[in-house]
Amino acid sequence: MRRSEVVTTVVVAVLAAVAVFALWPRDDAPAPERPPAATGEPAPVPDAELADARAAAGSVACPGPTGTAPAGPLAGVTVPCLGAPGVVDVGAALAGGPALLNVWASWCEPCRDELPALVEYAARPGAVPVLGIDVRDDPRAALGLLAELGVALPSVTDPDGALRAALDVPPALPASYVVRADGTAVRVDPPTPFATADEVAEAVERLS
Repeated sequence: MRRSEVVTTVVVAVLAAVAVFALWPRDDAPAPERPPAATGEPAPVPDAELADARAAAGSVACPGPTGTAPAGPLAGVTVPCLGAPGVVDVGAALAGGPALLNVWASWCEPCRDELPALVEYAARPGAVPVLGIDVRDDPRAALGLLAELGVALPSVTDPDGALRAALDVPPALPASYVVRADGTAVRVDPPTPFATADEVAEAVERLS
């Protein structure tokens, strides 16, 4: 091998070693940022910081226990209320059913169109209780959407993903579930967003 070829080979080897060293992960290097969806629920927001947003959205309280022993996958699941301070034992609040659960978020465009239909249904005589579940969301943004739409719908948040796990909520939103009297929860399928209160009523009647 000629001298020039030897020098070229050495230079290429040195440059390759430098590149590998530069790209090799180091313990002191900061971890890359990930979008909120990849890291789970946003950090909880203290009740004191939600006061103004709750007032603008109408300060909608969440349901309390029905007095019937809860059963099914929601038994023992306790989560924060969105519209008012405090927590909700979801299984106890819906025990004895039927009830309708709607999983939504402020960043979900179909949810924006569906929420008014749910409110219209909930106001009908004989309607079953409707409870919203705000997921993977900042509660201030969620309350802002409710205020913008004029939607007074009782909702909870799910900071630890307990409700999503119990219901096996799919990634795409919205998703709705009918909770039966025995505590079982049945997903509304196909998962087409409700456009009218009549569509909500039909799904509840069909799955109760």
